[in-house]
Amino acid sequence: MSVDAAPATVLVFSQRAEVRAAVRTALGSSPAADVGPLRYVECATGDEVVAAVDVGGIDLCLLDGEAQPTGGMGISRQLKNEIADCPQLVVLIARQADRWLAHWSLADATLAYPIDPLTATEVVAGLLRARAQQRPAVRR
Repeated sequence: MSVDAAPATVLVFSQRAEVRAAVRTALGSSPAADVGPLRYVECATGDEVVAAVDVGGIDLCLLDGEAQPTGGMGISRQLKNEIADCPQLVVLIARQADRWLAHWSLADATLAYPIDPLTATEVVAGLLRARAQQRPAVRR
């Protein structure tokens, strides 16, 4: 791992604990050598997601598009419209046909569920790199 890679905070949202666990397992502790270690924040409700993002410090949100009663696509659209420095957003979709809904949600990316670890780490690492480039460099 790169010494300069800052830790990243990833919020994982689903009302189902097994979905949250599958995401954490697929991503592991670091998705790429140049991306810092991941710190996970888990949320089981839409209100928890909004509250966590409002506090700040979240770099990326993985949102379950199949969550009930509030789905990840609606939360994604809400966050993009309400948060000035919105974290990168990824929506988990169960069907490829739902990609158009994910586009409507303004998500930065989609991942199919069940989650493929190779694809997930590639997508998440790319989004975290993009997020890091948007932020000013921190002097040591």
